[in-house]
Amino acid sequence: MKESIHKYFKVGTIHWMSYPRMDGMQSLREICSDDFFDAIEVNINKLGDINTDTAKAAKAMLEQSHLKVCYGAQPSLLGPKLNPNDTDEEGRKKAEEALIKSVDRAEYFGAKGIAFLAGKWAEETKDFQYQQLLKTTGNVCDYAAQKGMSVELEVFDYDVDKASLIGPAPLAAQFAADMRLKHHNFGLLVDLSHFPICHEDSKQVIRTCRPYITHLHFGNAVADPEAEGYGDLHQRLGYPNSANDIKELTEFLQIVKDEGFFNAEDPMVLSMEVMPTKVEDEEIVLANTKRCLNRAWAMVKD
Repeated sequence: MKESIHKYFKVGTIHWMSYPRMDGMQSLREICSDDFFDAIEVNINKLGDINTDTAKAAKAMLEQSHLKVCYGAQPSLLGPKLNPNDTDEEGRKKAEEALIKSVDRAEYFGAKGIAFLAGKWAEETKDFQYQQLLKTTGNVCDYAAQKGMSVELEVFDYDVDKASLIGPAPLAAQFAADMRLKHHNFGLLVDLSHFPICHEDSKQVIRTCRPYITHLHFGNAVADPEAEGYGDLHQRLGYPNSANDIKELTEFLQIVKDEGFFNAEDPMVLSMEVMPTKVEDEEIVLANTKRCLNRAWAMVKD
């Protein structure tokens, strides 16, 4: 592509993934000071809860930055092991309450919506769990709509690591279609990192979910069960024995372009979701990801 990627996307990063070890405020400042980024995805784990001194300082920093702020509610479910498609109604309600609180937190930090994930599932109850997830998501969408906010479901693996109900791309598209019948503030977040461990590729996922995609992530995973780092660990691009590098990122961007997602008037968020291992340097891995994105973008055909 001859034109800048920033014309067609708000390029972002996931705060808590890019800097798992650095102090939350210091790492937030690093991103807010970096004009490569147009967007940032935040959550409670790094910035604290509403109205704490840390959260107030973070809110002020984000307001100064002119970054588009997105809010990830995934850790608010994964940490306490809450399941929005829980077959136990009390368990489902606890997950719903956590997501409602996430909407309030997102609003506090200036985000216009939240992203979350479906919970674990079992074959014998999957149909009932699907209905439970519709109930939870619908209620959260109703609450978010009152604030003019959106709700996005991130599509995860269904049989490797997170083992989420949503899940394979066809089921994600079906779920989104059911949600959109009543809730127009609902969308799907798809992540290149998850395609290999969902046994899918960019063409399958983007074309299947196309009408409902509102947010994009890219990163990497190890899809070989025999290789070190197997699962949903979001390794750097080019990690040994992993699935994604510049070639796969280029293919991802090309199919995104071919399917009509380049929109200069209303750019979609495209965030890098890459996390250094315990022995890797956070800044170097982030720079690696920028270099890979720049090279892949240069290889996309006009």
